[in-house]
Amino acid sequence: MSMDENLVVILTALNLEYEAVRDRLTGLAVRRHAAGTRFEVGRIGQSGPRVALGLVGKGNHPSAVLAERAIAEFRPTALLFVGVAGGLRPRVALGDVVVASKVYAYHGGTSEDDGLKARPKAWEIPHEADQAAHHVARVGEWGRGLSAGSNPRVHFGAIAAGEVVQDSAISAQARWIRQHYNDAVAIEMEAAGVAQAGHLNRALPVVVVRGISDRADGSKAVTDGQNWQPRAARHAAAFAVALAEELTIDSGHGNGTPSGQGSDSMTMKNENLATGNARVGVQAGQIHGNVTIGASREEPVDLAASIADLRRQMKQACLDGRLDEETYAAAEAELDAAAGCLREGSATDRGGFLVSLKRLRGLVADVSELAARLAMIIAAARGMA
Repeated sequence: MSMDENLVVILTALNLEYEAVRDRLTGLAVRRHAAGTRFEVGRIGQSGPRVALGLVGKGNHPSAVLAERAIAEFRPTALLFVGVAGGLRPRVALGDVVVASKVYAYHGGTSEDDGLKARPKAWEIPHEADQAAHHVARVGEWGRGLSAGSNPRVHFGAIAAGEVVQDSAISAQARWIRQHYNDAVAIEMEAAGVAQAGHLNRALPVVVVRGISDRADGSKAVTDGQNWQPRAARHAAAFAVALAEELTIDSGHGNGTPSGQGSDSMTMKNENLATGNARVGVQAGQIHGNVTIGASREEPVDLAASIADLRRQMKQACLDGRLDEETYAAAEAELDAAAGCLREGSATDRGGFLVSLKRLRGLVADVSELAARLAMIIAAARGMA
């Protein structure tokens, strides 16, 4: 099965974390794995990327097994693990979000005569996913829609993942963490399993996003009583959903322009020679994203999905500076008009759909991949009329 460029898997350990993500998805449908695991597949908003949401339970072992199961089932662009954690630094406030720049499996060690020696395993966040996460944090739009008075900050740092709930600042485990994993800013129980699953699947991008619900210092009962768990889960879910959107735009498997290449010209030249009764069918240089050429009756083109893909490409072109803000706004308006006509579905509306796309073509003509994608959508729409 090939990688699904428009789907991100999001896994959680607790039901409240699951519900926090689920509340941000639409069009949910259950998908059952052969072994009984249930996922819900939906979209972010009405036309955003698809998300497969799953519940793994507590602990690194189940998280590793079910992460592997989700990867095999969906072949996603990325996998996010989302939920709550205990904070280990005073600067990380309750409700803040921590993105794991590194995940430690801290229970590895060897017992010798002079004490327990650490044998840590660690996984770093992939560079491209790290860049995307910093961009989402920097832009700051992810926090819109949170409850009044919520102003969580985003921190990037190491997360320690073990097999016990830490609720003390002076226990033997707390001292062990400070001594051997002094850069950890949060502690939890699942990230190491998920990180290992991603590592074993050709370095699938894995990002761990945690909302801080307690301070891992003996005050957990108090903070849980103050409902910090659901609040922190909502904050983590908001950031993770925004990151999922960014990853589907910015991943190397998505619609962005590969690094080192310009967006306004194609550097590859193809030359085909046809003699006798032979004809050249399709000549293409570099094609990015999902491309369908020639709609067959058996496999009709999904115009709604194509419009959603084009919308994400336009957003990325604007973020990259290849499409100015004024042109982007006008292009968005035409795309909204086209999508509205597509939803109506009558013959008159199909005509309006094509008119809007032709206007849009004039707006994005200077961005080669947008113009190419739009030309394919127009051709497919004409073929289906």
